[in-house]
Amino acid sequence: MVTPLKRTQRDYSLAFKLSVVDQVEKGELTYKQAQDKYGIQGCSTVLVWLRKHGNLDWSKGTPSHHLGQTTMSNIPLTPEQRIKELEQQLRDTQQKAEFFEAVVNVLKRDYGVSIGKKATKQVIKEKKELGISIVQCCCYLGITRQAYYQQCQRDVLRSKQDKIVLEQVKMQRMYHPRMGTRKLQYLLNQTSITHIGRDYLFNLLRFNHLLVNPKRAYHKTTHSHHRFHCHPNRLKPGSDQVIVKKPEQLWVADITYLPTQTGEAYLSLITDACSRKIVGYHVHNDLKTDSVIQAYKKALKQRKSQDVVLTHHSDRGIQYCAEKYQSMHRKHGVQCSMTDGYDCYQNALAERINGILKNEYLLHKPADIEEAIKMVAESVDIYNTKRPHFALNYKTPNEVHQAFYH
Repeated sequence: MVTPLKRTQRDYSLAFKLSVVDQVEKGELTYKQAQDKYGIQGCSTVLVWLRKHGNLDWSKGTPSHHLGQTTMSNIPLTPEQRIKELEQQLRDTQQKAEFFEAVVNVLKRDYGVSIGKKATKQVIKEKKELGISIVQCCCYLGITRQAYYQQCQRDVLRSKQDKIVLEQVKMQRMYHPRMGTRKLQYLLNQTSITHIGRDYLFNLLRFNHLLVNPKRAYHKTTHSHHRFHCHPNRLKPGSDQVIVKKPEQLWVADITYLPTQTGEAYLSLITDACSRKIVGYHVHNDLKTDSVIQAYKKALKQRKSQDVVLTHHSDRGIQYCAEKYQSMHRKHGVQCSMTDGYDCYQNALAERINGILKNEYLLHKPADIEEAIKMVAESVDIYNTKRPHFALNYKTPNEVHQAFYH
């Protein structure tokens, strides 16, 4: 193995030293690269030359601009050094752009992620404020300037439409505070010139926090363990099953709890199973049979057809099984039907009407029973005349009920 000849500072000419210093300060080579290129021995030989013969401040090591940073020195860079610095920055920027473009391509190809129009518009708007023209932004994003401006016009029109729809929704919510979105869509399409889609309305209400969240509450008002006689369930399949084809064939009855600020109140309802119309109701502060029977009397007064066999269906509550209530059936020729167990789903329609009134209209606790009576009267009128029903093909109960008698 040949041992390299050891050199000293005197082995290098002054011209050679100045040439190396000039190349390093111009940015053509780093002092480490110059050391390797010319075989200069010693770890700090070139650095010593730079400190002695160079124009830059090498007293604290490599100047900051040689590390790719903005120089803090007051000595300006030479044109060659500035060109080298800019070329390096350009290479870094190109590599960064290629890297992120590759990431976007992978997201599109393997994960199905695409750049949305809303995000594209936002990026162009932000970059425009930073001084990049719209033409450049559209070129980078691969879209035409015409497409960008058309998107802006569509967004303006959509914003105006959203505002109009929200105003119409708030008007409907004045009458139906907790109506579902599908029924709102039907009502809006009856009054609006343009068609409002289901998903569009859901997204708009969700974005503006106007969707209705369901409420759950349960209060027991039925006492089924008693000595009174119970009738069979005529809604179950069998020889005497009631098949509803028109109004006033089947009425369903139920009692629901209605709290007030000064005590308790109850609401008795009689609903026609065909038209879903509330044909009788009564607000009372006790669960006596005399109070519950008032709703039945109001329904019988409004009865229009005496030729059709009418069936009264209810749960096995003690009020409905009492002799006084049963005598009303015999007097008016009404046959009685009752649930044959403790399952509330056997009287599901009546329970559903209770839920609609309490969860959509009777939202505030009345001060007393007088205020409760007024609130119930208004709610029943809105339900019967203005609220579309899904089971009725979005017709109101009054429309269906009257269709059979006009």
